[in-house]
Amino acid sequence: MKIVVAYSGGLDTSVILNWIKETYSAEVIAFCADIGQEEELKGLKPKALRTGASKCYVDDLQEEFARDFIFPMMQAGSLYEGEYFLGTSIARPLIAKRMVEIATAEGADAVAHGATGKGNDQVRFELAAAALSPDLEVIVPWREERFRSEFPGRAEMIAYCERHKVPVEASAKKPYSMDRNLLHISYESGILEDPWFDAFAPANRGMFKLSASPEEAPDKSEMVTLDFIQGNCVAVNGKPLDPLAVMKTLNKIGGRHGVGRVDMVENRFVGMKSRGVYETPGGSILHFAHRQMESLTMDREVMHLRDGLIPKYSTLIYNGFWFAPERLVLQALITESQKNVTGTVRLRLYKGNIMAAGRKSPVSLYRPDIATMESDPTQAYDQGDATGFIRLNALRLKVASKVAAKVASGGRKSVVKKAPIKKQIRGVLSR
Repeated sequence: MKIVVAYSGGLDTSVILNWIKETYSAEVIAFCADIGQEEELKGLKPKALRTGASKCYVDDLQEEFARDFIFPMMQAGSLYEGEYFLGTSIARPLIAKRMVEIATAEGADAVAHGATGKGNDQVRFELAAAALSPDLEVIVPWREERFRSEFPGRAEMIAYCERHKVPVEASAKKPYSMDRNLLHISYESGILEDPWFDAFAPANRGMFKLSASPEEAPDKSEMVTLDFIQGNCVAVNGKPLDPLAVMKTLNKIGGRHGVGRVDMVENRFVGMKSRGVYETPGGSILHFAHRQMESLTMDREVMHLRDGLIPKYSTLIYNGFWFAPERLVLQALITESQKNVTGTVRLRLYKGNIMAAGRKSPVSLYRPDIATMESDPTQAYDQGDATGFIRLNALRLKVASKVAAKVASGGRKSVVKKAPIKKQIRGVLSR
């Protein structure tokens, strides 16, 4: 049996890799996606081979991640439950896609991941695999009773590694878990499981990697410009950049000004609530600037239609349905909505804040000569037309108000003959 295992080099996936090899008498191929973890990838390949893998793929997927996953999601204006920029959620379908490709190329029988049985990632990995390779088996050790019985805690994992000479650092466990990629860093569990715990207190400043605290950010604001073509950022401060470079540049700029920190309690797909703390400096700037560009260039009804789909689209990503047909249909609508989202946005960054400082576009729908409070030289809008417009829209409100007044007045003026409550109930039940 040949199995491709998602591998990060940490304690959990090191144990899982070796355990799967022994338990299934399988050849194990390790796979790690480079999606912007940076220092976490150092020495990963030799470590995987020492742990028992016959081969280890460490594939740089950052460019694809930015171009084909982050940017389309930003065009949709995605935010899960109004706060979460979906940094972990949007990375999982890409990782699963590459795992399936490797499994196919290697002739593997199965893929395996180390996501726990209580979180969202298990769903995201497996729904993506089902959509891309429906006959491929998925092995999940954390959902097997024999695995959980053998490893009820971290101490048992460390002892296992010592017995099997698996190279891991048996250091004290961090008081939280962390997941990093090009779009964000997420922090959860441990000390963060108490929703009253203040993650942004000065004593916890060492937890954050991508951003300065707003209190320690520069006392002088910084201006940044973003150029858009059809809803995609193509330049920052006048310098043409590809999507990957856009994300890296905005992360640095936003990070030094303390932009993009979020602390929220969210609703997991598996049914429980979860507290998460996030750093998304570049994504926050891109999301804000994109919205400013749309405000100038997008038709009102198109914007309102697209905005009404944001919760649905964001939930599809959060729940793992990136490759589902309904997401692809929504993406086609979003792509069409972006055809005129072109121009430049200027922003001011200051101590965690992002403020609009200007917008311009060659296809702007904003017409100052029409919107002006002064005399309209174009005569495109006749203020007298508003009288009939308002009268027609007020008609139903007037009728409803008069009916409500009659009902409220009671007696002979009421249009509804009131009966004793028992008779009303019997009448309803008899219908």
